[in-house]
Amino acid sequence: MNIQAIVLLFVAGMMPAVVGCAAGTKVTRMDVNEAKDISGKWNDEDSRQVAEEMIKDCLARPWLPKAKNEFGKEPTVIVGTVRNQSHEHINTDTFVNNLQKELINSGEVEFVASKTERGEVREERLDQDTNSSEATRKEHGQEAGADFMLSGVINTIQDSEGGKTVMYYQTNLKLLNMKSNKIAWNGEKKIKKFIKQAKVSW
Repeated sequence: MNIQAIVLLFVAGMMPAVVGCAAGTKVTRMDVNEAKDISGKWNDEDSRQVAEEMIKDCLARPWLPKAKNEFGKEPTVIVGTVRNQSHEHINTDTFVNNLQKELINSGEVEFVASKTERGEVREERLDQDTNSSEATRKEHGQEAGADFMLSGVINTIQDSEGGKTVMYYQTNLKLLNMKSNKIAWNGEKKIKKFIKQAKVSW
């Protein structure tokens, strides 16, 4: 085969790639509530579903009416740390926000800000001491303390062979009584996905 034939074959092989590049990227907007799995990894739908189901279960358990009876009002809850012990990257901040949203919107509990948010509020109060009028500045030491803290962990097990994968996610959450350290509620949610990778043909 001469040089000219080799060049022609090379150019012919490159044509699909060139055409693909010329076509550009196509973007289709989706409804934010539409579930769509691309890679099979943990995604926004998993985060939303797990948060909804676990908080629903949490608020349906005996600890809540007992706490309301003890305090004479809705108990105050804070979400602590949710650790990612899985083998993949999971944005736990998004999951924590989903948990917070479900708790707040339930109307069954009071909710206090996170450690980071409280730090910002405290800085603002210090600034008010200097720059706000006496009638509008907020006093220190008036914060509401949490009665319970919700925290947990996300784990995964992956089983793969021959382009097929089973992904197993297990989320465990615990609600701790801040005064006694007793576990008021222990919840678990499992997700299992079967992923079949498409064969690449040349």
